[in-house]
Amino acid sequence: MRHANNFQRQALVQNVTQLALGTINARYYYQPMEQTREKGKRWVISTREEMQQAALDVVSEASRKVSIFTHDLEPGIYDSPEFLEIIKRMVLSQTYARIRVLIANPNRAVKNGNNFVHLGRRLNTYIEFRHVREDLRTHAEAFCIADETALVYRLQADRWEGIVDTYEPAVAKLYGTMFDEIWLASEVEMEFRQLGI
Repeated sequence: MRHANNFQRQALVQNVTQLALGTINARYYYQPMEQTREKGKRWVISTREEMQQAALDVVSEASRKVSIFTHDLEPGIYDSPEFLEIIKRMVLSQTYARIRVLIANPNRAVKNGNNFVHLGRRLNTYIEFRHVREDLRTHAEAFCIADETALVYRLQADRWEGIVDTYEPAVAKLYGTMFDEIWLASEVEMEFRQLGI
């Protein structure tokens, strides 16, 4: 039985890695930024301020679900008053709304304090945090997906360069699938449990 669990774990790691490194990255990153579209818009970001605005633009598109993959909750991005207000408005207006946050290294967020964590403690029916399982922490990217249609994606979490798209269901679904696989394999971080989340 233990052998089967190890095999399943290895298969999961391989599957998630293939999703992250697959051809979709290249296709998404190298499509022309300017193209005729009926819905949404796409643009490149390269600074912290642009990332902050991109996070606001993406979550503003959500009506039922936001999925965030982050390494440290990115202080100033996901705990800004504007971001938290959009999240709060969404969960209080939609009884089925769900905010899921995967954190590769939550120690810094807990140690320094984070307003998103505090909001999650108050609205824990809607907002849930999980610590990425140790063997799945090889992902360098960071992203935020709204309703499997809009996303902001950065290939390297420690850099601000990335792409934002307010309507790209195929790519959002791909990263949503990767997120779901990691989510199901991860557990609520003990430090967040102690905070009541």
